[in-house]
Amino acid sequence: MFYVKNVPNWERVLRVIMGLMGLGYAGINWDGSSLAVAMGLMGAMLALTGMVGFCPMCAMVGRKLDKRH
Repeated sequence: MFYVKNVPNWERVLRVIMGLMGLGYAGINWDGSSLAVAMGLMGAMLALTGMVGFCPMCAMVGRKLDKRH
């Protein structure tokens, strides 16, 4: 594996749900609106980080999973 997961399971589920909601909003309002495009991009990124379990921004600030649990 090329990366170490840094997103806990509860947050992964939340990211996937919120990402799909953002993608749904973008799909419904895709009439050239810049808000819909931004929501679509953010939703895709959230869903991707939730499915993979690695967030590059969290890695940049040094976030690591607590392995005690």
